[in-house]
Amino acid sequence: MKATAVLPVKRFDAAKQRLAAGVDGERRRELAGAMVADVLEAIGGARAIERLIVVSGDPLAQELAAEAGAEIVPDPEDAGHIEAAQAGIARAEVEGAERVVLLAGDCPLLDPRELDRLLTGTPSRYVGIVPDRHGSGTNALLLSPPDAIVPAFGEGSRARHVEAARQAGIPFGIEELPSIELDLDTPADVIALTRELERQPKRARRTAKALGI
Repeated sequence: MKATAVLPVKRFDAAKQRLAAGVDGERRRELAGAMVADVLEAIGGARAIERLIVVSGDPLAQELAAEAGAEIVPDPEDAGHIEAAQAGIARAEVEGAERVVLLAGDCPLLDPRELDRLLTGTPSRYVGIVPDRHGSGTNALLLSPPDAIVPAFGEGSRARHVEAARQAGIPFGIEELPSIELDLDTPADVIALTRELERQPKRARRTAKALGI
């Protein structure tokens, strides 16, 4: 059973504000766009994904989505990550999706093979929670069916998603996918991502270029 991928993308002008102390606005926009492009390419390489929905109000993000063959759900108000995720889920349900995987545009190391592994062999009722590298956030969320639980991204979201699945009586699992664990929010994340890209020079080429690697 294949899945619909939903990728909420914040406006690049407002992206990565926690990097503002060390990265100027133009470079942050360039970096955000590069990461989204790398994520879109990775999603496109996953065999278990049958449809991709990008929710964004950013013109460049919409252009990148169109080039990747994604369906675009406009988000002119840039309502927020949770609201954008819900809009993507709603569109997927209208189109008959039996399950969705919510992904993040700032995880440029995403490996399509790991995404396929996440989506292979899971039951028809299941919540798969992929934590960030700190273990407290959520960088990907598999929902089968799409309305299994309401997404609750943000700090501490791993625990909230676990509790929501328990309350709904739906089987869940913590899925360890190394390529999705590293997102980019803080200067420490930039250092970690730079080191990883230097170690694996063929990964996330657009992001590497934006970081000057």
